[in-house]
Amino acid sequence: MTHLRKILSISVLAVAMSAGLAQAESQNAGKTAEAAAPLKAPAGVYVMDPTHASLQWSFLHNKISHYTARFNKFSAEITLDPSNLAKSSVTVKIDPASVDANYPADYKATHAKTGFNSWSEDIARNKNYLNAGQFPEITFKSTKVELTGPHTAKVTGDMTFLGVTKPLTLDAAFVGELEKHPFTKQPAIGFKAEGKFKRSDFGMPVGFVGDEVAIRFDGEFLKKADAR
Repeated sequence: MTHLRKILSISVLAVAMSAGLAQAESQNAGKTAEAAAPLKAPAGVYVMDPTHASLQWSFLHNKISHYTARFNKFSAEITLDPSNLAKSSVTVKIDPASVDANYPADYKATHAKTGFNSWSEDIARNKNYLNAGQFPEITFKSTKVELTGPHTAKVTGDMTFLGVTKPLTLDAAFVGELEKHPFTKQPAIGFKAEGKFKRSDFGMPVGFVGDEVAIRFDGEFLKKADAR
């Protein structure tokens, strides 16, 4: 009888484990199906909403901290294929003169020899930095979208900076969507993207700040009204 009880106990345990595994697989399958749900946004061209977008960059400053600044004027446009995100594309245009370094101190008092009124102006106009007078625009045009998950992708494109064009890969993610924006009444989508590049690759002197620049974009896009 003792031997029989052991066999029955093992059998019951095996059934319970099988049931538990089946339930877990079912739950995971449900989560995967939910995560892989296709976008509801219709195909078309989506234009960035400048009132709900940010573009920041940072680099290592004096080897002791990461200094962060942003651009205040930039635009982006996405051609969206919701049924196949790999066929989507994006273009970005940035005004380097719009850089905002958020420097609250009296810049001229400590950097009089530079000839600039502010740290933002120095970054924007200095020939060793963004040199906006000679190169008034920074652009990025995607050439490849490689899906890494249901709503994530590596977006590779050509970045033109300081007159030099080189490939740049961004880690992008779809954040959310609205079937109808409350104000424009058009479909809306949201994305974020991050990436890194070296300033020296584009001919910029390294100096006392780090060579590697990290960039971060967050923004909402509104669908262009269909032409009639």
